[in-house]
Amino acid sequence: MRVMVIDPGLAIMGYGIIDTDGRKSTLVKGGVVLTTPDMRMPERLHAIFTGTRDLLALYKPDEIAFEELFFARNVTTALNVGAARGSALCACSEYGRPIYEYTPMQIKQAVVGYGRADKHQVQQMVKMLLHLDDILKPDDAADAVACALTHIHSGQMRHQFLMK
Repeated sequence: MRVMVIDPGLAIMGYGIIDTDGRKSTLVKGGVVLTTPDMRMPERLHAIFTGTRDLLALYKPDEIAFEELFFARNVTTALNVGAARGSALCACSEYGRPIYEYTPMQIKQAVVGYGRADKHQVQQMVKMLLHLDDILKPDDAADAVACALTHIHSGQMRHQFLMK
């Protein structure tokens, strides 16, 4: 099974692609789709949509997951990231595979064993679980790969995380 996960963002959208046979997982690719502040909002959203569509066409995942958004303070940032997430979701919906979502706390719990783990702990566990030489960079790609591991390890319970 091939899993693709998206960590939504307007400037930086992280993604991770992992192959698994149920016992062993292998990193296929971790990276980012970038937009710049000098682009108009519609151009940025289109770049995210087409970038996501291109990743789906290239890597052909069996299942797709998203890291759920979490914002405590900045409403403007939340709206912009929500719009970016919507663009990526539209591309994934068009692709026609099941889409799942996981909260940051669920990801930390699944990967580290502690729901309030810091980014460095998550990155170290991703490195260890996938037998990587170095910590995956940038952080947005590492976050997406951590979410992919969470999805894989959810096993038969994954139906609970199907996006509604």
